[in-house]
Amino acid sequence: MSPKYLVAAALVATLGTPAFGQSVKAGIEAWQRADYATAVTIWRPLAVRGDADAEFNLGQAYRLGRGVPLDLSAAESWFQRAANSGHLDAEATLGLLLFQNGEKVDGIKWLRRAADQNEPRAQLVYGTALYNGDGVAQDRLLGYAYVSRAAGQGLAPAQETLAQLDGMLPPTDRRLALSIAADAQRAPRSSSAPKQQKPVKVASAQPPKAQHIKPVPIKQPAKPTAAPVAAVSGHWRIQLGAFSQRGAAEALYHRISGKAAVAGRVPFYVSAGPVTRLQVGPFPTKGAAASACSSLGIACFAIPAG
Repeated sequence: MSPKYLVAAALVATLGTPAFGQSVKAGIEAWQRADYATAVTIWRPLAVRGDADAEFNLGQAYRLGRGVPLDLSAAESWFQRAANSGHLDAEATLGLLLFQNGEKVDGIKWLRRAADQNEPRAQLVYGTALYNGDGVAQDRLLGYAYVSRAAGQGLAPAQETLAQLDGMLPPTDRRLALSIAADAQRAPRSSSAPKQQKPVKVASAQPPKAQHIKPVPIKQPAKPTAAPVAAVSGHWRIQLGAFSQRGAAEALYHRISGKAAVAGRVPFYVSAGPVTRLQVGPFPTKGAAASACSSLGIACFAIPAG
């Protein structure tokens, strides 16, 4: 081969190799210069070879439509690959993307995985989903615990949501939920939990802007529909227990207040020495009170009011 062809071949080889020889950080630097096409060119071969940071950033590029056409399906695919490697930002972003697109069961899986690794965006959305029973079995105390952990990390939307929840849960329930959160924070990670392959470069190097958080709206508990005055008059109540702390009685009433059996009735907190008795009424007859007890499905009994 003549020398001029050797030179040409060398130039072609040189043009074809920069992306393979450069790092994820080089792509981030290009992105920060708004040179999105170069960033994608650098990240793609690294992502194809399984670099989780590159996979995540390439997913962000497709999600935002920068350097490539906007393609949420491609974004999800790259996030999935990075998440399967234990990339925390990818787990949270994939969970948010799926959840907000209505694929709540799959989204919850990734959100919980990221939330248990203390990722605040995931904690907020998973916590509000738990509180609402949205895509997951309802557990208001655990939901409050996750939201409080996100708020404790300074996430502003979580702090706003926590303030809203503070007005909806009784003090006893809030204290119990905070105890759950503290226990979770202290607990060591399970040896079976996914581990990141390496430190996440994108978190400190300011990658494509993180997905905007759209927390699940908190659902207000259903309020009992007031019945006609004649239907709730009477001289009978049901007693649901005696508690050493009034807060425990309030918490029980909060849990049963939306049930039809006590619709239009009100709680009475009757002090009896060191205990507080929870009574609900009025009911027109002893039989009506006993029927309400049966409908509630918890231990209680009819008593005369007064």
